[in-house]
Amino acid sequence: MTDSRVNLRILACQIDIPPTPGVAQRDAHLNRMAARIDATLQQKPADLVVLPELSSIDYSAQSFERLAALAEPIDGQSYQIFSSLARKHNVAIGYSFARAAADGYRICLAICGADGDLLGHYDKIYLAQFGASAEKNYFLPGDSVCVVEIGGFRIAPIICADIRTPELCRTLVVDHGVEIILHSGAYYRDPSFHSWHHFAITRALENQIYFVSLNRAGEHYGQSLFVPPWVDEQQQPIAFSRHDEQFQMLEVCQSKIATARNEYPFLRDRRDVHPLA
Repeated sequence: MTDSRVNLRILACQIDIPPTPGVAQRDAHLNRMAARIDATLQQKPADLVVLPELSSIDYSAQSFERLAALAEPIDGQSYQIFSSLARKHNVAIGYSFARAAADGYRICLAICGADGDLLGHYDKIYLAQFGASAEKNYFLPGDSVCVVEIGGFRIAPIICADIRTPELCRTLVVDHGVEIILHSGAYYRDPSFHSWHHFAITRALENQIYFVSLNRAGEHYGQSLFVPPWVDEQQQPIAFSRHDEQFQMLEVCQSKIATARNEYPFLRDRRDVHPLA
């Protein structure tokens, strides 16, 4: 294991998610996914595992029409499975599911700590209502951010279309000291797909942070991206498979954040207001 005071090892899982028309199929998928992560961690220990948006169910109107059965409370089946896996491997796990609340459903990303306890959860604020997405027909937006600390790093989750509103990431970094953003998505290859990487690189560079932009696998998905706090000819983002499942071990280092901010001080030089003359 690397020195968690300086470095963090992240297992980013670009996974394929089959149709989940019912609870039995959902739970079979969750167990298959947990077994695959379990086997990977036995070979390559990590400090944090992260999964894509709605990693418990397939992203489709058919599944969304069945949220009354497929959605879970915060301590539902996804939590039970990943909490147990976290304790087994002494690893934090970020996973996403349809969260059932008293007033409706939300697209949620929860993070459990290495002891299996829930560190926090985030409900997607900016629901996608364009391209192949129609989330507002089924889900309610969240209204607050979530920041957790793992291995000495301040980490925040955001979800898919959240990336297109720069104020969210800026708030996380400037107001809450976030160093790593976990951006879980379900990017379908519609006309909006090819703008996504540009947003990920921009959010990382303008905030000088690590950005894990994780999609699901499949014929119409793929191409997750890991972006360091600075990108040039020598330091490039790490791209995942165009379509296939891929479990990629990533390493983040606090000294690289500090170096980027010292050499390129535009984040430090930022002004809060820009008045009209």
